[in-house]
Amino acid sequence: MWNEPTEKQLDSLPKLYETEHIPLEDKIVKMHFFLCGCDWYAVEYNPEDHLFFGYANLNDKQSAEWGYFSLDELKKIKVSFMQVDRDLHWQNRPFKEVYNNAI
Repeated sequence: MWNEPTEKQLDSLPKLYETEHIPLEDKIVKMHFFLCGCDWYAVEYNPEDHLFFGYANLNDKQSAEWGYFSLDELKKIKVSFMQVDRDLHWQNRPFKEVYNNAI
């Protein structure tokens, strides 16, 4: 993985279920990962099993959905010489802004 987040950066995310009272469109997206038209938007994180809760669009907006994805699995994904990258210019924003800009 390129630009793997540090433990300090990961610790800045809410823990799993801490934002469950917030509507999906208002959840704050804290990290963005991408590769070849695929995007993973992280909202919460569990440091024990390296599991994110967020929104994944695997190059198919009709099948994109909220759910869980693993940092360990993201680190293993490779396409030719490319790897999943973390968006270093990402600024925290509500999901409704991410979704509206992606359409």
